[in-house]
Amino acid sequence: MSAQTRMAVLPACLLAALASPAAFADAGMALTQLDAVEVTAQKPDDYAAGSTDSATRLELTPRETPQSVSVITRAQMDDFGLDNINEVLANTTGVVVEQVETDRVYFTARGFDISNFQRDGFGLPLPYGIQNGDLDTAIYERIEVLRGANGLLSSTGNPSATVNFVRKRPGGDFTGGLRLGIGSWDQRRLDVDVGGPLNDSGSVRGRAVAAWQDGDSHLDRYSLEKNVLYGVIEADLGPATTLAVGASHQDNTPTGNLWGALPLFYTDGTPTDYDVSTSTSADWSYWDSSDTRAFVEVAHAMANGWTIKAAVNHEETEEESELFYVYGTPDPVTGLGLFAYPSAYGGRFKALSADVFATGPVRLGGRDHDVVVGASRADGNTRELSWYGNDVGTPLAPGQAFDGSYPKPGFDAYSDGSDFDYGRESVYATVRWNLADSVKLITGFNHTRVDTEGFSYGESNTVDESRTTPFAGAVLDLGPVWSLYASYGEIFNQQSEVDAENRLVGPIEGSNAEIGLKGEWFDGGLNASLAVFRADQDNLAEYAGFDTGTGRSFYAGVDARSQGVELDFAGRLGEHWHVAGGYTVLELKGADGSDARTYVPRQLLRFSAVLDLPAVPGLSLGANLRWQSDIHREAVAYDDLGTATPLRIQQPSYALLGLMANYAINDRWSATLNLDNVTDEKYLGSLYWEQGYYGAPRGVTLSVGYRF
Repeated sequence: MSAQTRMAVLPACLLAALASPAAFADAGMALTQLDAVEVTAQKPDDYAAGSTDSATRLELTPRETPQSVSVITRAQMDDFGLDNINEVLANTTGVVVEQVETDRVYFTARGFDISNFQRDGFGLPLPYGIQNGDLDTAIYERIEVLRGANGLLSSTGNPSATVNFVRKRPGGDFTGGLRLGIGSWDQRRLDVDVGGPLNDSGSVRGRAVAAWQDGDSHLDRYSLEKNVLYGVIEADLGPATTLAVGASHQDNTPTGNLWGALPLFYTDGTPTDYDVSTSTSADWSYWDSSDTRAFVEVAHAMANGWTIKAAVNHEETEEESELFYVYGTPDPVTGLGLFAYPSAYGGRFKALSADVFATGPVRLGGRDHDVVVGASRADGNTRELSWYGNDVGTPLAPGQAFDGSYPKPGFDAYSDGSDFDYGRESVYATVRWNLADSVKLITGFNHTRVDTEGFSYGESNTVDESRTTPFAGAVLDLGPVWSLYASYGEIFNQQSEVDAENRLVGPIEGSNAEIGLKGEWFDGGLNASLAVFRADQDNLAEYAGFDTGTGRSFYAGVDARSQGVELDFAGRLGEHWHVAGGYTVLELKGADGSDARTYVPRQLLRFSAVLDLPAVPGLSLGANLRWQSDIHREAVAYDDLGTATPLRIQQPSYALLGLMANYAINDRWSATLNLDNVTDEKYLGSLYWEQGYYGAPRGVTLSVGYRF
């Protein structure tokens, strides 16, 4: 391709990516999930994490970072077709994906919910801590997971983990490519990725990414179409100043969605056992969602070694749905006992946030120490409206809950919803003290004020909280390979729930302490860590009863502690092996010493490996394995006479095995075959709720890639 042609093609792609999403959809392009695409001059050669600033805003290698960090690289995403965030995090050390519905999911780490999801190190917690809609990974170069409390940079959240999505950026060379994939249940996917210089000098660079996915599912009536667009332009405004402007948009248009899931026990206390494809969705169900983000970043390097960076981020998500929920407990003989609960829902969340920080060296005591100082401000608004019909509570005939035949009602009986504003202000500072060549100490703090004002489904959601959270970490190098580290951090999260005396329960307060050993081999090509951790979450608002006088629920603050051991590793072994994985074992107790959150597995194993066969140039074979220990939750079944039967819902331990084969046909063409759930394991994806549904059985995907 000539230079003139490149100049013409790339701006056109960028304009398309930065243009109105509706124009893209009108052109017949739909985007979604399937096989991720990496379009660079060559396939990434390993799973090495590289340096990251997720913990401190200082660019540190994994060995230099005094916390547990996992990185899923573009190479690993491409090898195993990890095309949405659920698939990525399900293969990440210590993370559990609580897939409660087809289009709504929770995540946990170290026993507690993950609510902090950032882009390039900036972002706000998820509303209600839930990820709604399928979040595609096509636009990201890597995904970083920092486990533990991240109060230093995230400001608010839980002592679980922070997930940071690192967007793709343009390079100095023109590269491009596409990938087409087909798979089980009529899955189809197309990825396109083009980037490089936009002028002769290379001072202006751009990159555009588009993805489309469409297909059915192993579940009855469920299908999903996704459209993804992303564009970014970087410009050198001078020898020391860089400007970046970008935007992304994703549309999800699923039908046949689950809202809630399958009943898991009968009135006599025995467990249900449905076909893997069974769903409680109605034929008319849908749950459309869109995610739009835009950002501007400016970085300036000063002559004294200091750098100033400022970023402004806009995010907006919208949802519209008509959904069918089934509740109750079925009789094992008649099938009666289930009831209808249809609803129409619309919602929008939007936020604008800004962050500015400076980092650089300070000389003290004959040594240079690294300093970060910064401040951020965020403002957001959440609005939701739910409509209900007069048929809420209609008894369902035997089998009607599962065949999709329930008629669509008129959603005009009554409504409820939420409308609240959210604000957050933070100042933070960090110093990495260079105490000796082999000893580094990191100290820092974050002071944050959070205010929320409004209501949520009949309950006040007005809170004003301020906290200062400290962080301290130390790294001791033991030689060229090994380092010892220790760290302690705190975090808090606002809550709007009230107690029995109508007083605010107060914020959740969390902390994480860990000590461990880190190793680095092959010039950073392979990293490993072994951590012993303790995470505390205090004052979590838990339902404590209902006040019939006021018609309001009340809550009590409860405490929990998680402690355990975690192994993590990623990178290359020699010239031909690429590996990533980890093992977590933990215990999670309440304040009274009893097991808490028993739906969280106490043991997790994640392992991925790919071998480039030297005997067959261009051929790579790989496998990934996800194993978790058994989980359960206590429940009570009631028969027609109101007799209570205590029971335990259980999901035994299970393993999911995936296989892959990739063949580079020549310098431009390649093909990848992925086989998932090879042993056709039948399992419930989550016991986060008293309802659940089965994960996908054995499936296959074939993709063909071309790069230029």
